[in-house]
Amino acid sequence: MVTDTEGYIHIIEYLTAHLSLFENSSNIDNNNSSVLAVIEQEMSEQIISLCNQNETLTFNQRNTIIREIDAIVYDLQEILSGVMNNSVTSEQVAFIKEFAILIKNLFDTEIHSQFLL
Repeated sequence: MVTDTEGYIHIIEYLTAHLSLFENSSNIDNNNSSVLAVIEQEMSEQIISLCNQNETLTFNQRNTIIREIDAIVYDLQEILSGVMNNSVTSEQVAFIKEFAILIKNLFDTEIHSQFLL
């Protein structure tokens, strides 16, 4: 649905252009969530919002979206594998939120072009 689009490639390129935000982060536990936990939380919130905004989506369409999100989180785990368990910084949280919104927007575009014609 979205992982095979040019838009997704651009979003991944955007992430790779900002990898420096994730460099030199430490695994010191300062009571912050891990990078992975924030990614999962933000992606979940955006997809819940997406589904709530598109109540006409069928069960199968929602499942397709969830499978896509799983694939996206897997891609993020691959790209950020060295820092996924590190404590997240405020700059990283801001970037992850922005990234999740970009993913939601990509889904919005695909839903409206594929399902709601």
